[in-house]
Parts: sequence; C-alpha cells; structure tokens
Amino acid sequence: MEKAADKRRNPALAWLKEIAIIVAVALLLSFLIKTFLFRAFYIPSTSMEDTLEVNDRIFVNLLVPEPIGLQRGDVVVFRDDLGWLPPNGQADDGGNWFQQALTFVGLLPDSSQQHLVKRVIGIGGDRVVCCDADGRITVNGHALSEPYLHPESVNESQPFDVVVPEGKIWVMGDNRNHSADSREHREEASGGFIDLEAVEGKAAVIAWPLDRMAVLGNYPEVFDAVPPAGSGGPAPESAPAGRTEQESGQ
Repeated sequence: MEKAADKRRNPALAWLKEIAIIVAVALLLSFLIKTFLFRAFYIPSTSMEDTLEVNDRIFVNLLVPEPIGLQRGDVVVFRDDLGWLPPNGQADDGGNWFQQALTFVGLLPDSSQQHLVKRVIGIGGDRVVCCDADGRITVNGHALSEPYLHPESVNESQPFDVVVPEGKIWVMGDNRNHSADSREHREEASGGFIDLEAVEGKAAVIAWPLDRMAVLGNYPEVFDAVPPAGSGGPAPESAPAGRTEQESGQ
C-alpha cells in the first residue's frame, strides 16, 4: 500500500526509474550484440567503391568466420595485423565521453583501431590468377565475371598467379585501380594473404546513410561455378604455394 501511495505522490520519479531501466537494458543488449553478434565500422577510403562509399557505416556479422565459414565473394573486415595501413596518428585525449560510451556499447563505429575491408576472392587451396585473355580473374581455372567492380577497374595492371595457403584468404577491393590489397603485398613475407584469425567478420548491412541502406550480398552467381579448392591446377613447380610465377623466374 505504501509503495502504491509513493507512486501516486511521485509519478515523475516512477517514470524516471522506468526510463532508466529501459535505457540500461537497451545498452546491455547493445553491448551483448556488439560482443557476440554485430559490430559497427565506418568506411574511410574508396577501395571498395561502388559497393561501399567513403563514410558509409556498416554492420559486421561477428559469427563469420567462426562458427559460420567464409565464402568466396564475402566482404570482410579484418585487423591490420600485417601493417598494410600507415599509423592513424590519433591520440587518445579522452575525447567526448558520450561518444566513447556509444562506441563502447557498439552504437557508434570504433575509429581508434586499424581495420581494412575487402572482398574474399580466394580461400584456402584456391589458385587465383590474373588474368585470362579477356582481363578476368580466374579461380581454379574458372573466369570470374564480376558485376560488383567499379566501372573503371582494370585487373591486368597487376598480374599474378598464387595458391592460397590453408587458413588464409586472398582479398581484393572492388575498386581495383585504387585498392592496396593482396596484390599489392605479394612481395612481402605474408605473400599478401590474410590469416582467418585476423578476420573480424562479414560485412552484412550498410546502415548509414539512410539513402544507401542495403544488405550486402556475396554474389553467389559469380562463384558458384568455381571448381573446388585444389582443382585449379598445381602451383608452378619451382615456386612454393602462394608464390607467383614471376617470383620463380618462370
């Protein structure tokens, strides 16, 4: 009876308590979603145009690559463990505490960490070659017709012939002329391959701006006809898997 009387006497206080509970539950759910299901990222460069544009905000499915496996054609976000990016030079000066709180619970993308976003072209065991007579990338001998490419993209500018090691992926930007991707880093110790452990997840949705909101597909029609990994012919005999014919002197 006393509690009921208190509520009648202090309706504003009761309302504030309910709002506080709702906000707390919403923040908790957002944090759990960020931790286990989805995470927000923003797009800082043109390397994935026209699929992703500068300042797009995307949500990434954290269930990929584990427990859900990666597929060719997936757009993935991965940590820059190999140092592909220059230092971001952002000093942590405390910033806006409210913005930091929203970032912590996953409502805003985190700009303090170094990540890249590219499309998976080859998975473990795949032989990826550039290019056939028509300038197309081939995977295990199958030529890809890639409708997601930027209209001005040219594949032939960086010819290569690689076999993707197990546990790694070969990634390329949709804006091939302006993407420092696996091709650019073939001469490094990594061979340009990305460890699956570095993959944060699969880009699932463009969430912002609203006029670009869309689900991101992996174009299964492009990759369905690709033969199974390991069936695209052996790597050049004098070059270890993951090296190019040019590196072997052939």
